[in-house]
Amino acid sequence: MLKAIHIRDFAIVAELDLELGEGMNALTGETGAGKSILLDALGLCLGDRATADTVRPGAERAEISAVFELAPGSAAAQWLAEREMAAEEEVAIRRVVQAQGRSRGYINGVPVALRMLRELGELLVDIHGQHAHQSLLRPAAQRALLDAYAGAEGERGAVREAYQRLTAIDREIGELEGAGQGYEERLELLRHQVEELEAAEPSSEGIAALEAEHQRLAHADELIRTAHSQLQALSDDEGAAQAALGRAIRELGERRHLDAALGEAVDLLETALAHLEEGCQTLRGFADGLESDPQRLAELEQRIANLRDLARKHHVAVEALPQTLEQLRAERHRLENAGERLEQLRAERGEALAAYQRAAAALSSVRAAAGERLAAAVGELLGELGMAGAELIPAVEHDPDAQPGPEGLDRVELRVRTNPGQPAGPLSKVASGGELSRLGLAIQVATVAQSQGVATLVFDEADAGIGGAVAEVVGRLLSTLGQRYQVLCVTHLPQVAAQAAHHFQVHKAQGEAQTHARVAPLAEPERIEEIARMLGGLEITDHERGAARELLERGRGSRA
Repeated sequence: MLKAIHIRDFAIVAELDLELGEGMNALTGETGAGKSILLDALGLCLGDRATADTVRPGAERAEISAVFELAPGSAAAQWLAEREMAAEEEVAIRRVVQAQGRSRGYINGVPVALRMLRELGELLVDIHGQHAHQSLLRPAAQRALLDAYAGAEGERGAVREAYQRLTAIDREIGELEGAGQGYEERLELLRHQVEELEAAEPSSEGIAALEAEHQRLAHADELIRTAHSQLQALSDDEGAAQAALGRAIRELGERRHLDAALGEAVDLLETALAHLEEGCQTLRGFADGLESDPQRLAELEQRIANLRDLARKHHVAVEALPQTLEQLRAERHRLENAGERLEQLRAERGEALAAYQRAAAALSSVRAAAGERLAAAVGELLGELGMAGAELIPAVEHDPDAQPGPEGLDRVELRVRTNPGQPAGPLSKVASGGELSRLGLAIQVATVAQSQGVATLVFDEADAGIGGAVAEVVGRLLSTLGQRYQVLCVTHLPQVAAQAAHHFQVHKAQGEAQTHARVAPLAEPERIEEIARMLGGLEITDHERGAARELLERGRGSRA
């Protein structure tokens, strides 16, 4: 849920810090006070497009920060974890808009593209009303809402699995059929490339051994000279180390009886002499076995040059040639057996397509049944909301001949008929702003038991165009939603505001040069005054205050 929002230099807000609570939160204020500014700021923080009046006049930039509490395992928590931006229990989102128009977004302090703000925002907040976040107008959201209501995750999973199998087969068929356009030429080239690489013997061990032998022969003269020179210094010359070490052992050994401690030094020197003799013997064998071989060196250089040429031809490192050879062999084998494999794949595709169509038909059946239940539940609520005769019609049009997709073969659309006798049409074309808000409210209440969506619902004047008893019904329904979700509601009706668990008042303050909007949480006395103002107008009497107390008592009773 939305725990807190901080706004600085946005529109007519100089600075605002607001902490929101669980359940239903109501925002009220006089007409023109700027009640929707808070929602506009929240939308901007969640990736909405900035407009020319985003930054407060005279300020360098606008800044909005929002902190959301995350439920463990929620879609938003998973989204953050997948992108390595997870926090333990909450996420901080920040949007900065410069006066020149440049904009930056941050999630948990990490700079991100606005697209990512929108993606995360859709998992955190659902705004109902005349705003860009109206998920009810998105076809994908309509389908997802119906699927969630239907509890169709199993059927959707079966469709996705069948679709992935089908697309994998189609991809391989396409590769084989595409190769057929230049089949002979490609196969001939592959055979030549494989033969050429096989002749070069590019095994990992062979390349390493080749380079080691080349290194040794290329420096053979230098190695021989160095070995003989060191042998003379260590063993062959009259004053060599081996002779000096032998003399030292002999002279010290003759005197070791004079001091027992001398014996340890003699033992170590004898060990050193043994190692020196062994080392000289090994070095002599190395020098005797190494000889310059210009012909063999030339052969090695030619083989290495050939390997490098092959590596350049295939755009890989020399060390990667063995892997390249295996890949070319595999492709050659595939093309040599393409006809047989294509026949097998076409048979598999027929089975995979039939399996996909069965899974899609099962999903469609579940959607259609859920659509009927949802229409009945929403229709009953719309009657209570002053839209008697209006109908929500979830249309599920199944086309078994349509192009397969990961969501099945249905075209899902939520249609509405606002008055009896009128044709049903898409929500975006038939429903007015106020009607759409109430439709959204009815759908949210109807699907509350099945919904696994966002944790915060925002209603921007869902009560527009209604009053009296219906207004109290709207408040009761919003309060009902507040038992499961956090609800943020902008309202001008006292019957709705009285149902809220938390009440905030928006008002304008006139400064010397500018007008500022402020939002303040209301305690019980201030709340009575605000609801009395909403009931009575400019002059508040004890009668309005009494009526306000009565509304608040009824609101508390409905939440108990």
